[in-house]
Amino acid sequence: MELDLFVVKDGENLRCGYTTGSCATAAAKACAIMLETGEEIDYVQIDTPAGIDLRLKVNDINIESKKVSCSIIKDAGDDPDNTDGIKIFAQVEKNSRKEIIIEGGIGIGRIGKKGLFGKVGEAAINPVPRQMIKKELSKISDSGYNVLIYAPEGEAIGRKTFNSNIGIEGGISIIGTKGIVYPMSEKALLDTIYLEIDMIRENFGLDNIILVPGNYGENIAKEIGKTNPSVKISNYIGEGLTYAYKKGFKSITLVGHIGKFAKLAIGIFNTHSKVSDARMEAFIYYLAHMEAPIELIKKIDATLTAEEALNICIDNGYGEIVSLMEKGSAERIRTYIKDREMEIEVIIYSMERGVNLC
Repeated sequence: MELDLFVVKDGENLRCGYTTGSCATAAAKACAIMLETGEEIDYVQIDTPAGIDLRLKVNDINIESKKVSCSIIKDAGDDPDNTDGIKIFAQVEKNSRKEIIIEGGIGIGRIGKKGLFGKVGEAAINPVPRQMIKKELSKISDSGYNVLIYAPEGEAIGRKTFNSNIGIEGGISIIGTKGIVYPMSEKALLDTIYLEIDMIRENFGLDNIILVPGNYGENIAKEIGKTNPSVKISNYIGEGLTYAYKKGFKSITLVGHIGKFAKLAIGIFNTHSKVSDARMEAFIYYLAHMEAPIELIKKIDATLTAEEALNICIDNGYGEIVSLMEKGSAERIRTYIKDREMEIEVIIYSMERGVNLC
């Protein structure tokens, strides 16, 4: 069922969609309802973290004596998305533990590297969708449920995504922090970034601004006492920096994950994986300057994720690489904005180790 919600981007009305997390939640809730009543339902309604209710069509219903399965079809709206049109299935059965236990089946990727949103070996179902599923099922009854999320097309579609680059293999991820897919062009995203910078400059009159790639960076900044307003600049680090500098801020603080800021540390100012993937090259560059042994450098070259590379560095006594990357990023930023005196602070964090990584 199409979502009747639109956003205007570059003068066009673009239709919003809903995430794989919303699909998994809706399928699980529909299964629980049918398990409790023994009757088929055509539609199911769920809440989303965005505050928008979804009423979604239920497909592929199979009711057995002790378990029920069904699917929800993913609709990405007008956002380009490899998972658009995929069927997300859930199978639900009761358990005696009075807990809601969520697992991934066929077509759902598995976490293969540390530092992501779960433990190695777990299904790639993000925390927010897990919370959504538990919340919606708790509305049905106080029973315990075993929930299996699966997607028969997931393995094939997962190969078209960047999951393997971040250590997720075997399928798609069940993701979404808002439950809603908001289509956005590059120009529209940059316009939004510039507008937010303008608003901070005009409304707060501050000399310092905080730039972060996304929600995690924003949360980390608050945790370490960076209380000034922040702007999420996604992968557009160069554009965000240049605009903030031209707006007259006297100092800029950047807080970001090692995976993105390793690239920044060697002068990459658009960190999207489609544009650049030089994370290991960044580690190798700094390790070479630290005169690390060739065996360690070769080990880093064979790793897949920045988190894993960082752990190897720290475990081998080269944790100082983080502070060197922070300093290197700041220097490259000063060169980029052509102001050697500009006050720049770069803070790198790890999902596994947090900040203060040295």
